[in-house]
Amino acid sequence: MSQKKILIIDDDVALRNGLAARLRANGFAPTFAADGVSAIQVARREVPDLILLDIGLPAGDGFVVMNRLRQLMDLCEIPVVVISARPADTHRDRAMEAGARAFLQKPLDNAQLIAVIHEALGAAS
Repeated sequence: MSQKKILIIDDDVALRNGLAARLRANGFAPTFAADGVSAIQVARREVPDLILLDIGLPAGDGFVVMNRLRQLMDLCEIPVVVISARPADTHRDRAMEAGARAFLQKPLDNAQLIAVIHEALGAAS
């Protein structure tokens, strides 16, 4: 069974590196994008199994990225898990309406993160 590829879209380098270490330790293959424009380019090139998406991004926020992904036939079915430091009470509903499978508040709990990823990947298959 091949490793599931997860695209981490976040402009915080330390967070991306920390997430990558967590994902590798759990058998996933992480790849990265740092802003809204490169997110779409990397997603098209890599065609990940799942996307971890921050809302606060330069060059197009997470909502713009989700909207663009939903318009692309080859990417529209990829599950998206939103990870954000923004208040859940004001952003969770909007993220879910935009197509996210889950909304996780930063700082991320490792066990919850991995459980949500497995759940989203299971629902996608």
